[in-house]
Amino acid sequence: MPQVPQTLDASAVRAWCGLALEALGRAREEIDAINVYPVADGDTGTNLYLTVESAAAAVEAVFAAHAAMSVVATPPDGSVSDGPVPDGPRIEPPTLADAVRAMAHGALIGARGNSGTILAQLLRGMAQVLAAGTGTERTGGPALRLALRHAADAARQAVAHPVEGTVLTVASAAADAASGAEGDCAVVARAAYEGARAALAATPGQLAVLERAGVVDAGGRGLVAVLGALVETFTGVVPAVGAVPLLASHARVEVEAGECADGGPGPAPVGDESGPAFEVIYLLEAGDTAVARLRDRLDALGDSLVVVGGDGLWNVHVHVDDAGAAVEAGVEAGRPYRIRITHFGPADAHTTGSTVRPVRERAQRAVVAVVPGEGLARLYAEAGATTVLARPGEPPASGELVDAVRRAHALEVVLLPNGAELRHTAAAAAEQARTEGVRVALIPTRSAVQGIAALAVHEPERRFDEDVVAMTSAAGATRYAEVEVAERQSWTMAGICQAGDVLGLIDGDVAVIGSDVTAIAESVLDRMLSAGGEMVTLVLGDEAPDTIADHLESRVRESYLAVDTVVYRGGHQGALLLIGVE
Repeated sequence: MPQVPQTLDASAVRAWCGLALEALGRAREEIDAINVYPVADGDTGTNLYLTVESAAAAVEAVFAAHAAMSVVATPPDGSVSDGPVPDGPRIEPPTLADAVRAMAHGALIGARGNSGTILAQLLRGMAQVLAAGTGTERTGGPALRLALRHAADAARQAVAHPVEGTVLTVASAAADAASGAEGDCAVVARAAYEGARAALAATPGQLAVLERAGVVDAGGRGLVAVLGALVETFTGVVPAVGAVPLLASHARVEVEAGECADGGPGPAPVGDESGPAFEVIYLLEAGDTAVARLRDRLDALGDSLVVVGGDGLWNVHVHVDDAGAAVEAGVEAGRPYRIRITHFGPADAHTTGSTVRPVRERAQRAVVAVVPGEGLARLYAEAGATTVLARPGEPPASGELVDAVRRAHALEVVLLPNGAELRHTAAAAAEQARTEGVRVALIPTRSAVQGIAALAVHEPERRFDEDVVAMTSAAGATRYAEVEVAERQSWTMAGICQAGDVLGLIDGDVAVIGSDVTAIAESVLDRMLSAGGEMVTLVLGDEAPDTIADHLESRVRESYLAVDTVVYRGGHQGALLLIGVE
């Protein structure tokens, strides 16, 4: 048996996040299938996975940062030291406080859906306890008991109207069971897991919608998986999957229009009275007083209200009929961003307890693309693509790409990552989608302008292989460049740049360094067109100078015959300018 941690430290937190992500990955489809409350939209498992994926990524970033700090930089003359810097500071590994705070923050900013938002608050509640002190009193079984108790209480307080038979009930049962466990972290974790598992099995008797559908609560099932990973962290043993209840009646749930899971007559189709039409989620920068007022206002607007976070940053989740009013309430309270609005539609049953979800026929083929700004997202959507928005500094995780493939609801999907750094992420998403029966082709586009070229030749009526070849050829024939501002001093292919310098990158490498955005853009464009070209695509970011597009278009007309130019507005896309030459 591999060595396992005996106490709570940063490495244990790291291991727990990784194991929890694996556990949710294995159980995701099962959890999605039993998701009937508060909305039968079949995404609880996916939302929990994405939430934990964000938490795990934040913890890994902490470890990576400490590892980078421990590497002695190579001097400009190329000499390398064989030993540590004599008088340099000693780099310590991450502390428990570092790890749990990163875990909580990652979960907060990546929380998806009702259950994901509650899980984020559970992790935050644990972090508040575990980061509050030092010494063995914060690393052993007693600390874990206290953390689980505080987590359950904090999650319950975050929900406007707690309902029994949900993940809140399972979390409270886990904390109750842990409070009576005397021993180390392994003993406490095992007690919490068993308590949660027993509570999960009882959820159908507490919530009528679960009993009618013949399932246990989906969010609670996800929490049991997370606690099972905690047991594995401290014991090295995976709790038996067969011991985790999924269905209240040992029958498979079939979600068909007009028929319940047990084969009996189903509830009436969902009408206007079934519940709010939109799910609204956003991050919010605001003070405690403003958030208290926001809670009252959102509670009056809709239901399933969960507000989690603190210290100036919050994650807001609510189901409403007026999505605009929910966002406006956030604007009045502070600064909302990363706003996500989902329309439930007639296929999603709300809190009436209906499990009716008419089967939507799959399209034959779809394109899923990662795009760096709202403007490009609209452009791609108009061309029929399903988009995933990659905000500056926030690349999407593989789970988000898989979720987009599911939303596309097609038998065949062409995936455009539009970033060299996303190739492995996209490959993992494609592999996962294939296990779900979707035929996926990954075209390794490294820029959104290559994706535009691929999308321009996309023809759904063609055979799949022919379409993929044509799109791949168009993308590969498009050189790409971008103009951006350097954030820090660094070595580049074109020399040393300083923070604030304007950089011109061609095919991913810095080719030009200067101070004038328009001059750098012109130089980059000239270098690209020196090898020939028929079409120039310019995608302007919000921070690009107003006159740059006219200047570059004039440059092309005057200096390059038979070359066309097309200009798009990319919005807040990170780079000042994206350039494509076909």
